[in-house]
Amino acid sequence: MEKDFWKWHDLKTKIERKDQPPLFHEAEIWWSSLGVNVGVEEDGKNDLFERPILIFRKFNKDMFLGLPMSSIRKFGKYNYSIFVHGYERTILLSQIRTLSAKRLIRRAGKLQRKKFLRITRALVIFLENKTDPSRGPRVPRAHPETSDGKF
Repeated sequence: MEKDFWKWHDLKTKIERKDQPPLFHEAEIWWSSLGVNVGVEEDGKNDLFERPILIFRKFNKDMFLGLPMSSIRKFGKYNYSIFVHGYERTILLSQIRTLSAKRLIRRAGKLQRKKFLRITRALVIFLENKTDPSRGPRVPRAHPETSDGKF
């Protein structure tokens, strides 16, 4: 499928002109305009090139460290599965990136502290590279029977 960089560029210009980004906090999930990206970098979808993002660390009112999410089940040390509203979602640990708050479109919810701490531990394990890739996934996955169905 051909990527439409021109359409994204037009939207990105409008996003840049936003006066005030919305208020946001750590552990919140937001739909965010990620855009059309190069190669295997995670793209947004639909007209707003959007994707759900977990606000991992808020640096200030304008910038944060975000973890893109996917509805497609992905396995391995580069991903972490959680249940959100009763559906399994994959946090794409390897796609972590610094983003402008201007990209935020609408709030989707907030993770419970316990779930957020589990994701934090999974990210630390990923960043410290304490797993042997030849031995399969080491980051724990959520299980439906232990999920409470809440953010």
